[in-house]
Amino acid sequence: MRYAMRMQSQDPDLPGHPPASNPPPSASSVHSALEAELERAMGGMSDQDLLAATGGSKPAARSTTNSAVRRTSAGRQLRTGRIMEIRGNDVYVEFGPKSQGICPLGHFAEPPKAGEEMDFVVERLDPFEGLLILAREGAASKAPWSDLKVGHIVEARCVGMNAGGLDMEVAHHHAFMPASQVDVRHIEDISIFLGQKVECEIVELRRNKERMLLSRRRVLERRRAEQRDEVLKAIEVGAERTATIVSLQPFGAFADLGGVDGLIPISELAHGMVAKAADVVQVGETVQVRVLRVDREAKPPRITLSRKQAMVNPVIEAIGTITVGSTVTGTVTRMTPFGVFLQVAPGVEGLVHISEISHERLPSPEKAVKIGAEVTAKVLSTDAQRGRVSLSIKALIDAPARSGGSDGRGGGQGRGRGRGDAFGGREPIEPRESDPEMRKLLAKFGSGKRELKGGLGSR
Repeated sequence: MRYAMRMQSQDPDLPGHPPASNPPPSASSVHSALEAELERAMGGMSDQDLLAATGGSKPAARSTTNSAVRRTSAGRQLRTGRIMEIRGNDVYVEFGPKSQGICPLGHFAEPPKAGEEMDFVVERLDPFEGLLILAREGAASKAPWSDLKVGHIVEARCVGMNAGGLDMEVAHHHAFMPASQVDVRHIEDISIFLGQKVECEIVELRRNKERMLLSRRRVLERRRAEQRDEVLKAIEVGAERTATIVSLQPFGAFADLGGVDGLIPISELAHGMVAKAADVVQVGETVQVRVLRVDREAKPPRITLSRKQAMVNPVIEAIGTITVGSTVTGTVTRMTPFGVFLQVAPGVEGLVHISEISHERLPSPEKAVKIGAEVTAKVLSTDAQRGRVSLSIKALIDAPARSGGSDGRGGGQGRGRGRGDAFGGREPIEPRESDPEMRKLLAKFGSGKRELKGGLGSR
C-alpha cells in the first residue's frame, strides 16, 4: 500500500491522481483507486508471495533486540527479553544476538517457560561474564539474599574496585569489602582479586538501603586460629616445613607455617652475605625452612626458622670440585694481618696465609698484594664441611738463589743479609754496625772495656 501511494504521488498519470487543473477528489475515491491499482500491480499475488519473490522474508512478530529502552518509576532501565533456559536458580534471558542477561529464579512467581517474553529491570553489567544482571520489577524482595543475615559466610565475587576497597557481588546483589577487610595483612595491590570468588563474612546488612559489607579477613582469622593450635602441637625443633613468605623486614623475613608465623633472621635466609631480605626472597614465595627454636609460652608464640639450613650449601658443592695441588686464579677480596682471601669460585674464598705469600718474610700482606688484584695460587688443602680452602702464592714462585759466602753460608752484599721483596727479589741492606741505634749502643757499651752479655737491658 505504501509502495502504491509513493508511486501515485510521483506519477500524475496513475489512476486516482487528478489533473492539476481539476479539483481534488474525495478521500474515499482516492483510496478505492489506489487499492485497485495495487491489485493490478501485484497480479493477484499475496503479501507473502511478493516478499518471497523480492528476496524478503516474513517479519518477526516482535524483535526484542531493537526494543525501545524504557525506565522504571525509580529511573532504572527496563527492557523486554525472551526466556532462553533455566539453569539451577538462574534464568537466562536474551535481548538480541549479542545481548544476554541472567535473572534469579526467585524473582518469578512461577518458573517461566522458554520462549516467553517478559520485562526485566537491568541492574548492571557483569564485565567478566559479559551478562546483564537482571531483576523482575516489584519482585526484588523474593531474591535469595532475603534469607541472609549478619555473620553468615557467603561466596562473593569481586566485580570492581576503588580506592577504599572492592566491589563484590552476593546472590546478584551489590556488596562492598573495605580494603582493611580483604586480608589479615596489608596488600599493596588489591586488584589481584578482580574476577575471583572468595568466602566472606557478612558484617553489616541493611536491606532497606541495599547495603551489605563483607569481610574476608574474619574468615581467614578464624581459620588461622583453628590451624595455629594444630601447628604448635606438631612442630618440632629440627623439622623441615613448607612456609610462605608474608613480610620482609630489615632484620629478616616472616613466613607463614599454616596458621602461625615464624621469623627467618637475615643471617639464616641464604648462604653467604645477605644485605637485605628482598635480595633473596619475595612476599608470597613458598620456601623450605628448618625449625631452629619454638617458644610456645610467648604471646604470641615465637618460632625461629632457617632457610639456608634447608638448602644445599653452594660453597660445599663448589669446594668439592676443587682438587688439592691444582692451580686456581682468584681476586683478592679481603686482607687481614694473618693473610689475604681470594675468591676462587662464586661464594668460595680461599685463604693465603702471610707465610705463603712470598719466600721472604713480610711485615704485612699489603707489601705484596692489593685488594682487587687477580692472583694465581696453588691449592694446599680443602675442607668442604667447614668451607675452607688453603692456598699458596709462593708455591708457584721459584725460591731466589742465594750466593754462598767464605764460610759456606748464604749471604748478601758485604756483611749484611739479603732482604726479600714482595716478588721474591732481594735488596742489599746496610751492615748492622751502620745502624744509628747500634752505633749509640756501641759507643756506650762496646768500647772494649766491658763485655756485653745477655740482651739490650743486661748489665
